[in-house]
Amino acid sequence: MDLASEIERNVSAALTEDVGGCDWSALLTPETKSARALVVCRVPAVICGQAWFDACFRKLDPAVAITWLVAEGAHVVAGTRLCEIRGKARALLTGERSALNFLQMLSAVATTTRRYVEAVAGTRAAIVDTRKTLPGLRLAQKHAVKTGGGTNHRLGLYDAMLIKENHIAAAGGITAALKHAQEIAPHGVWIQIEVETLAQLEEALSAGAKMILLDNMNLDQMRAAVTVTAGRAQLEASGGITLDNVHANAETGVDRISIGSLTKDVRAVDLSMRFID
Repeated sequence: MDLASEIERNVSAALTEDVGGCDWSALLTPETKSARALVVCRVPAVICGQAWFDACFRKLDPAVAITWLVAEGAHVVAGTRLCEIRGKARALLTGERSALNFLQMLSAVATTTRRYVEAVAGTRAAIVDTRKTLPGLRLAQKHAVKTGGGTNHRLGLYDAMLIKENHIAAAGGITAALKHAQEIAPHGVWIQIEVETLAQLEEALSAGAKMILLDNMNLDQMRAAVTVTAGRAQLEASGGITLDNVHANAETGVDRISIGSLTKDVRAVDLSMRFID
């Protein structure tokens, strides 16, 4: 997927949803009036989503001028001025909510990701996202994960194969599922299989697995899995990972740690946009 096209689609959908046929409140302002506004971040955060923010206003006023005072991916403190906007007052009023919605949501994802990345610093583990994203905003949220220092897992069902417990059951077992996957996967589509026990891990390794997801294993099991695998495959920890335990999981020696809460448990960053003289 092309990110620029996705931004256009996201913004068009957001404005259609919010504005509908008319922004009646904006009509209180003369059509020819210009305005200047300032956006401030009220909490510490990693800023993300500038392209979506800009596109909301440019779709309403192509001549709008937006001056960013911080870079995409910058970590800011509470009270930081993020950007200044100059343009038609009606466009600023109409686009405000949609623009802030993108910026506060994507900054929240980037901020949460940065916290996890910092928590595993000094280990080999990469922090990885999942498909547990807000519907219609997957590329946006995965951009935010990367901005926060994380790594993207597969984008969807089309670019990789993750063989989970129900796939294994339906296919007739780990060996059968892997064999079939290896036969049908096109070049460039990687294959990963989920295991829940050390016995399943050994079967997966014997069947030629190169990427293995350790589902809800405890720390002792993961340490044993790393020893058994001995570098023959990449190991990913998943399930029950929090900021409190992510470092301990990373210290087991796994290569990756996937965390659904990066994108599904979003608590928006507190932002404010105010007109100024």
